Amino acid sequence: MGSLPDPSALTAKLQKTLISYHSLDENDWRVSKTSKEVTVWRKSSAEFHGYLYKAQGIVDDDPNRIVDYIRPGPYRLQWDSLLTSMNIIETLDQDCCVMRYTTSGQLWNIIAPREFIDFSYTTDYQDGLLSCGVSLDHEDQHQSFVRGFNHPCGWFCVPTKENSAIPAQSLLTGYIQTDLRGMMPQSAVDTAMAGALISFFTDLRKALKKA
Repeated sequence: MGSLPDPSALTAKLQKTLISYHSLDENDWRVSKTSKEVTVWRKSSAEFHGYLYKAQGIVDDDPNRIVDYIRPGPYRLQWDSLLTSMNIIETLDQDCCVMRYTTSGQLWNIIAPREFIDFSYTTDYQDGLLSCGVSLDHEDQHQSFVRGFNHPCGWFCVPTKENSAIPAQSLLTGYIQTDLRGMMPQSAVDTAMAGALISFFTDLRKALKKA
C-alpha cells in the first residue's frame, strides 16, 4: 500500500464531508427505493460520475451497539449478507483502521464480486456516533475481484426522542457513493445499490434482535 495520508487530516476531512451531506436540503434528493421501514434516496455525486445514495430508517437499539455492528470488527461479517470477507490490515488507533473486504456478486452476477481497501473512522456525533470511510489506493489486488472504490461514505446513528423507551430506538442514516467500476449499465448499478441498502437494514435488524 502506498503511504497513508495523515490520519488526523483524513479524519477531519471525512467528518466535514459527511456532515455536509447530512446537511443537504430534502429537495436535493430523489427517491430511489422504499420499503416499509427504509427509504433510499439518490443525487448526482460531486466525487465521480455516479450517484450519492442516502438511506434512512429506525433501528431498535442504542447507537453504541448499532455502530459496533456496522464498523469493522467481529460482528460485521457475521450478519452482512453482501460481504464475503473482511480483514483489518492496519489498526491506527481504537477508532481508526485500514481494512480489506470483498463483496458477493449481485443481480445474478451481472455485477461481479468486488474488492475494496478502505480507511475507516468512528467518532462522536451529537448524542450518537458517526462511522465513516473512504477507499485508498492499494497496489496488491486479487485477480479474481474487480477493485471498487468508495468515495466518502458514512453512517450517522443518533438516539430518537423516544429513546427513554425500552428497547431504545435510534435513527440510522447512511451516505454511500461507490464506484463499482467495470462496464455496467447505470440502471443495473442503481438497482443493486438501492437494493443492497434496503437489505443492509434488514440484515442489521435481524442480527441485533437475534443477539
